[in-house]
Order: sequence, then structure tokens, then C-alpha cells
Amino acid sequence: MKLIGKFVDKNGTGYVNLRPEDDEDMWHLYNIIQQGDLVRAPAIRRIQSVSATGSTESHRVKLNLTIQVSRVEFSSSGAPSSSADQTSSPAGSSSAAPTTTSALHISGPVASENRHVKMGAFHTLDIESNRDIRIEKVDGWDSVALARVEEACVPGRGAEVGAVVCGEGTAAFCLLSQHMTLVTHRISVPIPRKASAPGTSQYEKAMAKFYAILYEAFVRHIPYMSPSLRAIVFASPGWVREGVFNAMITEAGRRGDKTLTKALREKTVKVHVSSAHVHSLVEVLKSPEIVAQLKETKFAREGIVLDKFFKMLGVDEMRAWYGPDHVRLAADRGAIGTLLISDELFRASDPKLRKTYVELVEGVQQKGAEVVMFSSMHESGQQLNQLTGIAAILTFPLDVEVVEAEEREAREEERRQQETETLDGGGVG
Repeated sequence: MKLIGKFVDKNGTGYVNLRPEDDEDMWHLYNIIQQGDLVRAPAIRRIQSVSATGSTESHRVKLNLTIQVSRVEFSSSGAPSSSADQTSSPAGSSSAAPTTTSALHISGPVASENRHVKMGAFHTLDIESNRDIRIEKVDGWDSVALARVEEACVPGRGAEVGAVVCGEGTAAFCLLSQHMTLVTHRISVPIPRKASAPGTSQYEKAMAKFYAILYEAFVRHIPYMSPSLRAIVFASPGWVREGVFNAMITEAGRRGDKTLTKALREKTVKVHVSSAHVHSLVEVLKSPEIVAQLKETKFAREGIVLDKFFKMLGVDEMRAWYGPDHVRLAADRGAIGTLLISDELFRASDPKLRKTYVELVEGVQQKGAEVVMFSSMHESGQQLNQLTGIAAILTFPLDVEVVEAEEREAREEERRQQETETLDGGGVG
């Protein structure tokens, strides 16, 4: 994302001009733009006009429209699949980053004068890469939204891990960046059981076809030449990953592809997982090999912190709280060491609800706690969402029942005090 312009005063009033460049930028915009915001972006509108002869003409006009947001929709790119019946790409295929295929649609009434479109007319802006977008927040920019803009505009981002999660005859190709996990492609090749084929020749032929299709898919969907790519992961149950890696090395050598051979030898991490499913990426990110190599990246940190929370929940549940109400109680007592919070909570349509989460984040940060913002486009974020989207690791144990009893007593005491003040006030009259 490029920051084209920014004017936000100390009260949060103002606007930001941004230029999205890839899928992750679209995801950032989805998390930045809220209902009620004023968004200005390029649009194409079909205009009807009446000629001097009375005939009606229709034509498309390019213009910039400002709308007041009533709805924001995001869809990530789908993952096409290949089978053994599909033709492989030419041998000269080279690594290239996948094209931007995520879609962001912003709908609402037109909020500024335009000679082609009436005020209040409903329109949907289809946000495109490399086209500027201006965002103005009517209720002001809060600290979480500004931090998201700053993070989105850090240069040199991109996919940091390319992963192939495979089984016998199946493979899913995934790209992991700071905020997104994209499944870019899947392949499936029928593999007969060894025992069902005399001499295992049919099995070996099927596996050879699988390796050939996998190789072609790898060079198309894993950007192994990208400077930002720090690891290439081959993950599988059993020893499939070893066979896949060896087949990749052999084929790259046969073709004389020194760049791919070098990337495979320098960046490959082989990880055992329980199943050949994309959800196994959670296991991948927790593996010691990946933790050591990617420990400072956002998505690896998410996995480590979530794993720590679940372990704490198992051994000392008084130091592992989750749910909005309970986490707020822990925050009020200054007990939070690490706050785990999903970006999904900040997309709340109710601005008051979003504000409570912003204030919670700011409050625990002021008390020295670590705040880990989870992306719901990562497996770890989806797991956190299943736990209400918010959790905390406490610095000291607190009994939920005791704290809730204290809260009830405090409310009761406040009620009694108000009644006493009311009676005293009435007696004075």
C-alpha cells in the first residue's frame, strides 16, 4: 500500500489517501473502512441522456465518486484445482507472484455533488489495485485505524512463506503474508494402493505423474524468486514431503533451473503434520523449525501466542481468560500481560462497540501489556474467533467467580449509596 496523502489532526478529524497494490492491501482497506465513512474512488457509471431529437442514449462515464459507506464486502481469491487430466504448463514456466484477485466492494449513497450522479443515489465502488482511494472518517480516526494505515504502508511486504501441504496425490499451494493466508492452487491425482498393482508399477507411474503436475504448479504459484519469501515449506503426514522435495530437486536439476535449485536448498523447511489439509498450517507455524526462522513475523507470533494461551488454559485457567466481559474485568484490575484480539471485532457495525474495543486496547497498552492483533484471514485468527475473538494471558491468577462476586458487591454498594443520597436529598426539602 502506498500512502499518497494524509491529513489527520490531533482530534482524529481528517482524511487519508491510499493506493492499494495487492490482495493484502485490499484486506487492510476492508479493516480500515467502516460504516458511515466517506470514501472517494474512481467509478464507472452508466449515464442516460436525451438527444435533441428526443431519443435516449446510454453511455459509460469514468468519474470520481464520494459515497457514505453503508456496506463493505471483501472476497479473497479462490484456489483453482488441477487433476491428472489437465494439461501441464510448458516446461519454461517461471515463478511469478499470483495476480491480485481479491475483491473489495463499497456501497452507499453518493455524498458529494456530481454533474452525472444525483446526491443520494446508491452506488457500489469496485476498488481496484493501483487506483487511489480517499477515506474520511466522520466520527474521527481512532488509534487502531491509524495504526492499521501505518502498518499497511510499510514497504517491502509480500508473501513470506510459500507452503505446499501434501498427501499422496494431493497438494494445496499456500502463500502466507503478514495478514493473509491464500490458497492459490490445489491438485489431485488418483494414486492406486501399492498392494493392488503387481510390482507397484502402476503406483510408481501415478506418483511420477503427481510429481510432474506438482512441479509445474509449484513454479506457477510459489514466488520462489521473490526477495520477501523467507521459507518454502513442504508439509505432510508420513514421508510424502520427502518424496516431493526430492522430486522437485531432481526435476529442477534435470531442467538446469539453478535458481529454483538454490531456492529449494536454502529456503526449504520440511514439517510433519497430522493431515494433508490446509488447516495443518497451524501446526506448521508452531513447528520449532519455522519458529526459529520466522519468529519475528506477525503470523508466526500469532501462532506462538495462541498456543501459549491454550497451554495456560490447560495448566492454570485462572491466568487464561476469554470473552469480552471477562477480559474487561481482567483489564480493570491491571492483570493482563498479553491481550489477544481479532481484527474482526473492529469491523463491528456499531461504532460504540468498536470504540469499547479501541479503549480496551489503548488501556492495556498504557499499563504495559502486549497487544497481539490477530488476522481472521489466518488459521490462528479463525481459532481465536471461535473463542469470541478476544482472550488474555494474565500476569497473575484471578478467580473469575471471585471477581464477578466483587463486581456484584460493588454494584450493590453503589445502588445502596445512591438510595441513601436520594433519601438525604429528600429530607433536606
